[in-house]
This record gives sequence, structure tokens and C-alpha cells, in this order.
Amino acid sequence: MARTLFVSITETAEELEKRLKANSTGSGKERLLMLYWLKRGEVKGRKELAKRLHRDEATITRWVSLYKKGGVKALLKMSHPPGNKAIVPAEIVERLKEKLQQPQGFKSYVEVREWLEKDAGVKAAYKTVHKLVRYRLKAKLKVPRPSNKKQHPQAEEHFKKTYH
Repeated sequence: MARTLFVSITETAEELEKRLKANSTGSGKERLLMLYWLKRGEVKGRKELAKRLHRDEATITRWVSLYKKGGVKALLKMSHPPGNKAIVPAEIVERLKEKLQQPQGFKSYVEVREWLEKDAGVKAAYKTVHKLVRYRLKAKLKVPRPSNKKQHPQAEEHFKKTYH
């Protein structure tokens, strides 16, 4: 036979109800709702709780053990994995930002990539460099379009004056 569900909830039903209304996350509301139902005696066991919350019994057991160990604070704590380290370190990003603000700057993302590899010793993919420069640093590599070498300057001026 399975263990019976016994939890001594220290918070009052009113306090749990306030927290339930104030909580903005769905997972937090589910967990608080579990405590609220247990405090008010609306549910008797793990199976009934699992059915009402549409969760597995193992999840209910895990939540109850979290509550027993650290209270509501531990039950509501959501941990997020830190993710990968940045390919381009912060100090190099600052140097790149300064270099991008200079008038000569860079002509292309390939040039930025080469600079990162040569001066900073950071090997990064083109896509990574593009995202860093364009979206994170909000910089645009603007290069004027090349004009024809054979073009007459007087013809260009004449065209600008006469074209409407």
C-alpha cells in the first residue's frame, strides 16, 4: 500500500489565497493551489490531487517534499540553467564596440570576423559575428556603393539638375 499524504501546512488558507492571486506564473499557481486544497481539506490524497491538477503522482510527491524541506519559498523557486558561456568575452565586445564607432570601422562582417581572430584570438562563426554586431551592439556596417570609374562627373551633375 502506498504512503499516505501528510503535510502540515503552516500558512493560513487566506494567506495562500492571496499568494495564489498575486502569483503570475502558471507553475507557481498550480503548486499554491495544491497547498490551498490541502489546507482547506478539499482533497484527501496524492491520487486525487494528481487528477485535479492533471499531473503525475510523482510530481505531487516531489512538490510536497520541496514544501516540507523549505516551505513555500522552496516550492515556488524556479531554477533556470545558466546556458553556454559567451563565445566573445565582454572585454573584447567593448573593444569591438569602440572600433565600430571609429569612422574607418569595418567594411564587412568577414572583416570583423578576421579582426576578432587576429587581434582578440576569438574564432567565431559568421552568423555569431553578425548577431553580435547587428543585433546586440546595434551597429550597421554601411559602405557606400561603388560608382563606375568611367563615369563623367559633369554628366552626373547634368543628370541631377535635369531629372525630375
